[in-house]
Amino acid sequence: MTSDDAQNELDARVREMMRWHFSPETGTPFWLDWKQSVGWDPREEVTRYADMVKFDHFKDEWLRDEPNERFVPNAYKGKPFNIFETGGTTGLPKQRIGWEDYKHDYEMFSGTLSDESFPRNGNWIMVGPTGPRRLRLAVEHLANFRGGSCYFVDLDPRWVKKLIARKQLDEVERYQKHVVDQAVEIIKHRNISCMFTTPRILESIGERISIPSHGIKGIFCGGTTMTPQSVRFWCEEVLEGKTQLVPTYGNTLMGLACSIPLDKTYSVTYYAPQPRAVLRVVDANDTARTVEYDEYGRVELTTLTHEFFMPRFLERDEAIRRKPHEPYPWDGVGDVRPFGALEGKVIEGVY
Repeated sequence: MTSDDAQNELDARVREMMRWHFSPETGTPFWLDWKQSVGWDPREEVTRYADMVKFDHFKDEWLRDEPNERFVPNAYKGKPFNIFETGGTTGLPKQRIGWEDYKHDYEMFSGTLSDESFPRNGNWIMVGPTGPRRLRLAVEHLANFRGGSCYFVDLDPRWVKKLIARKQLDEVERYQKHVVDQAVEIIKHRNISCMFTTPRILESIGERISIPSHGIKGIFCGGTTMTPQSVRFWCEEVLEGKTQLVPTYGNTLMGLACSIPLDKTYSVTYYAPQPRAVLRVVDANDTARTVEYDEYGRVELTTLTHEFFMPRFLERDEAIRRKPHEPYPWDGVGDVRPFGALEGKVIEGVY
């Protein structure tokens, strides 16, 4: 696929989603009411992705304050939905509803994994946030889709962040040990080939056991900050150069962005699952402007699925805008880190 082909596919997707979410027959009550309140019709005025700037930024409080039923497209009316949460360290978390999106996203991701490092019919272990999060169902579906089963060890990032905010670092260490103890016992006594976890937990497991020696061939690892120095350490020391590390960048609102294979720089670049979702790196002071290649900016997310439309959501992350890279003929985001990381203290907890 060429960059022109990808752009045409994305523009066609935009038109399809405008018809879907803003038509009375299939549309979403929230967006149908929004259309009446603003006095213009996206079906007529948003005909390509470049027109998306006509929308203001999606407000995260809408996912807290609006009843979930307001985000059910009329085409899905009466069909029970999953409820996925994100955030919520204090107050009500953001909630996104869904049906099959998480399956589509992770089936696409499965196609990027090598059978050598992530063997078909191999079992998985997930050591990370489960509970009300999309990730738990998604990783299990990924394991099942590839022919395996999945073991789980839960991790509650909300509690960890509260402990850190209260400076109860000894409690954080005890909780992390509690999580790692469970994971190590399962890895030792069960036949597991693949793992999902966060960078900090990966390091802690690697301090306790040799991960490659226990049969784990591939690690799918998610977490905000992955510096080249850290990635090199995980690949060479924690995984002993034997287990493949696949960094990913995803969340409840986007799905899953895939990384390109690591090179000798160990810098991580992710590419959104276009045309289902689009990542743009914008000037934090002028968000209508996309920054130049190789410049840092704030990450803006647009989600374009039949289940969920979310225009121009400003993520809590910043990244370097990277050029297209085979097999992804669209912009990527590199060296992702929390927004404002250089200006102030950011709590990342066990990630």
